[in-house]
Amino acid sequence: MQAFLHSRITHWVTVPLAVAALFGAGYWVKGDTLVNHAQATAPVSAKTMTAPSAYITLPNFASIANSQGAAVVNISVTGTVKTAGIPGVDPNDPMFELFRRFQPNLPQTETPMNGLGSGFIVKSDGVVLTNAHVVDKADVVTVKLSDKREFQAKVVGVDKLTDVAVLKIDAKDLPTVNIGSTKNSNVGDWVVAIGSPFGFENTVTAGIISAKSRALPDEGYVPFLQTDVAINPGNSGGPLFNLNGEVIGINSQIYSRSGGYQGLSFAIPIDVAMNIEQQLLETGKVSRGRLGIGVQAINQDLASSFGLKSPSGALVSNIEKNGPADKAGLEPGDVIVSFNGQSIDRSSDLPPMVASVKPGSTVNIEVWRNKQLKKLSVRVAEMQTAQAGPAALPDSQQPSLGVSVRPLTSQELAQTQLKQGLLVEEVAKGPAAAAGIQPGDVILAVNGDQVKSVAQLRDELSKNGKNVALLVMRGESKIYVPVKIG
Repeated sequence: MQAFLHSRITHWVTVPLAVAALFGAGYWVKGDTLVNHAQATAPVSAKTMTAPSAYITLPNFASIANSQGAAVVNISVTGTVKTAGIPGVDPNDPMFELFRRFQPNLPQTETPMNGLGSGFIVKSDGVVLTNAHVVDKADVVTVKLSDKREFQAKVVGVDKLTDVAVLKIDAKDLPTVNIGSTKNSNVGDWVVAIGSPFGFENTVTAGIISAKSRALPDEGYVPFLQTDVAINPGNSGGPLFNLNGEVIGINSQIYSRSGGYQGLSFAIPIDVAMNIEQQLLETGKVSRGRLGIGVQAINQDLASSFGLKSPSGALVSNIEKNGPADKAGLEPGDVIVSFNGQSIDRSSDLPPMVASVKPGSTVNIEVWRNKQLKKLSVRVAEMQTAQAGPAALPDSQQPSLGVSVRPLTSQELAQTQLKQGLLVEEVAKGPAAAAGIQPGDVILAVNGDQVKSVAQLRDELSKNGKNVALLVMRGESKIYVPVKIG
């Protein structure tokens, strides 16, 4: 493929240059021979004609594939997913939607699930990085090495906000990838992906970095690398290399209207992923900074209104009362132009910057207020997020109910217009599953008493006997669900 690409580019580049150089002399190109208009039937002597040529040499990806391919793994998962369904009724049948609307507490059924993905070895004792969505809801995770050996992996931890998962296999002296840094990469640089698209192991594809620090919907804490590397289902979790053979990203998402590659691929910067890996291995959880504000993008009209020279920065639209930003003196209408010494070009730049700060740290920020720059110091708090840990139900599980829950974040509270609530993340076999509680439900109250924390939920359940009524928000509706704890 490399020779074929070189040939095509050489022809596209060389021929126009030759034509341009020889057009005034009355020559044209026929095959690989230069021909004079006046003597089109006679060959042209090489002595009398010298055509300039230009050659573009493509990088040699073979060395990267040979040196790094052994550290890239294939990941297969099996498990079951719980879905609300009606026996004998196809979810695609219009009748299913009718039942769903008028019978919200549909019985849950378990459906077998299989999946494929990629990953790469970062420590010789068997630590593997991949995407969180690759191992999500998996009962069994199998890692297959390039030498065909297979190992059942333990999920050390997952972080859904960055879509990073850390696996561990029982093996030693394994080949590892070289870790680089996204900071040293530029738009236009060549990059190489190795993975298992559609199960085709150790497939190598190449392209360039199309953009940096891309913000994607619902992915506010990752400044993605955008590339045009061919990425397809099965590539998820695989490494993205630079020409030095260093991993600079984890291939994670594609933008597609067909379900396959369409020239827009996105990778998690390796700096972000390695920070998550370190925290999960050391503490079993991920800590992120929080300011307690809502921000929005600035367009030219807003920039003119605030007296800014250009539409850059993050406009503060709301502030959490008694939150870190409120205590630091930030006000709605402030435009944050720098955070911790880093300039803010787009509003989407701010969330990952704040999240990367260790909770409890004090950072300096610059805001544009009343057409003047103002410097402030803010003590960053810790973001309350979903437990980042093993795929099994975490410590926040309520054994008597059979659910894993967490408090709603400030962003989720604003979106749902709620004052408190516990988001159901996982539902195990137990009373809640039997009653029809589903992942995504928000528990608001137990027997009429509002709940704000996991501890309060435990207390309410313990004091209310064997039967409780949970007030649950599902979608835009609030319903009471009777649960027999037993």
